[in-house]
Amino acid sequence: MFFKKTSGNGDLTLYLGKRDFVDHVTSVDIVDGVLKVDPANLNGRKVFVYLACAFRYGSEDLDVIGLSCRRDIWVKRVQVFPVIAGGIGKTPMQEALVKKAGEQAHHFSFEMPTNLPCSVALQPGPNDSGKACGVDFELKAYIANAADDGDEVIEKKDTCRLMIRKIQFSPASTNAGPKAEITSPLQLSASLGKENYYHGDPISINVKINNDSSKVVKKIKITVEQNTAVVLYSSDNYVKAVCSEEFGETINANSTFEKEFTMTPLLANNSEKRGIAVDGRLKDGDTNLASTTLCESGEKEMQGIIISYKHAVYTEINIQLLVFSDVVAELPLILMSPKPAGG
Repeated sequence: MFFKKTSGNGDLTLYLGKRDFVDHVTSVDIVDGVLKVDPANLNGRKVFVYLACAFRYGSEDLDVIGLSCRRDIWVKRVQVFPVIAGGIGKTPMQEALVKKAGEQAHHFSFEMPTNLPCSVALQPGPNDSGKACGVDFELKAYIANAADDGDEVIEKKDTCRLMIRKIQFSPASTNAGPKAEITSPLQLSASLGKENYYHGDPISINVKINNDSSKVVKKIKITVEQNTAVVLYSSDNYVKAVCSEEFGETINANSTFEKEFTMTPLLANNSEKRGIAVDGRLKDGDTNLASTTLCESGEKEMQGIIISYKHAVYTEINIQLLVFSDVVAELPLILMSPKPAGG
């Protein structure tokens, strides 16, 4: 299986063996492709390919009136034709693509840095139109006199592009889940069953309460909260509950309580919520809540959109007549997709 896209003038055809490229935290899959070039109509011009990671933050309609609705986070360009001497050899994938494309095929490769964000989109509201805000990756071939001349007008018919995704999978882990303890005004302990959870799996959380106070706990509320950090010119954080349940548990003064609760955060239950972060998708494919962003410790600050989750356990204490106070325990949560078998 392979993917291809041809320019409007028919002179360029992009070939890729896959469109998902995995970020392994310490390295990222090489983007290796092939471009078929018909040089008959170049008229002295050159052919380039660029890979861009960009943050889209507005409607495509803004482009029509001359306002850019995207900001490039990272861009790299390579000249494909005429061929520059001393290039690197072909990967096995490129060898196969060259056989598909024929003798006019030229290979190219891009190595993405590990501090780029993954593909993610912010879910539009029910009445919003246009492309969703978020981070995307675009591979584009084009005919031009120079690789990056802001004054040169490149006609659409002289370009072709394919969108790709940068994704992460959950690391293998047998570690125990995180634990949090609060000791005042009562003893509240919460722990997760394990360290990592997959999208769609139920999440188990054990709650222990030693109510050695003179107050009564009226109820327990448990939430899973998605934190979306948008890091561009500054850093902005948006927190949204993607799963929330209240339990009518009463814990009297000088008594104890222990129970395991189960919750399953799903995109299907948040489909109408504007601004929920979801994993990037190609065309109209299925997706899920955005995966936790994993990054290497001590790495250069990542830009774009960074996703994290936390479990919060709220206990409501009746301090006095009609006056209540919350005691809260918070736990970090890693929510991701499993690595495919054989991947």
